[in-house]
Amino acid sequence: MESSSRFSEKVAIVTGGSSGIGQAIALALAREGAKVGWTSLPADVAEGEAAFAGAGMSCAAFGGDMGDETFCERVVAETIERFGRVDLLVNNAFSFIAKATDATREDWRRSFDVGLFAYTKMAQLASASMRSVGGGAIVNVSSISAFIAQPNRWTYNAGKGAVHQVTKCMALDLGPGNIRVNSVSPGWVWTRENDKAAQYDREKYEKIWGDFCMMRRMGRTEEIAAAVTFLLSDAASFITAVDLPVDGGYQGLGPEGLGQNTRIAGTS
Repeated sequence: MESSSRFSEKVAIVTGGSSGIGQAIALALAREGAKVGWTSLPADVAEGEAAFAGAGMSCAAFGGDMGDETFCERVVAETIERFGRVDLLVNNAFSFIAKATDATREDWRRSFDVGLFAYTKMAQLASASMRSVGGGAIVNVSSISAFIAQPNRWTYNAGKGAVHQVTKCMALDLGPGNIRVNSVSPGWVWTRENDKAAQYDREKYEKIWGDFCMMRRMGRTEEIAAAVTFLLSDAASFITAVDLPVDGGYQGLGPEGLGQNTRIAGTS
């Protein structure tokens, strides 16, 4: 990917940056000149650092649990100590607990601790630095799961749905400090988790899962990163409190799907 200086002199924090969508976002920011602090579970730090080993990338890795308020505080404080400020925040790390009638109180607590509560805590902490430097931008990673019913997903879908409401509230309250807050909602994307679910046979499942959206294919993590970096950039300077679906048309489909098995008026 060709590098640029769109985020030169900017400092960003990306949670869940060791793999998947988070890693793609952190790499995109670093390639475009940002200094990036990213988080992951301790066991995944080495994997993430290997991806950032390229020359010219100024990054700092933090291993810990986003459900731990003290860890959140350390990430922001040490990013500021190392790079001097925080201009941009991407809340991406989110606990995937998919339970319904079997969900325990601890399941619900964990789902929101490593999710909505971490998002709000990081925004509270990072926005203080943003105000001190004249403003900034936050992007919260949500999901198509925020908009639809899916089987056995009370916990996850409720958490992602809450991200949308808190994004709008953040945008309202942080706007006077020249801080914009938006969200993105990815659809079916090739990540490590989906690779596992597909038994590493992308050719087979590209067609199966691709039929869930108008583009007839799965999304790529780089495509989510492109949407996020746009919302973080000056090109989006008058955009706030918005959710940007990056789902290949998933949300636009009706019950007819792609129409392969349905006669639609005006077609043959």
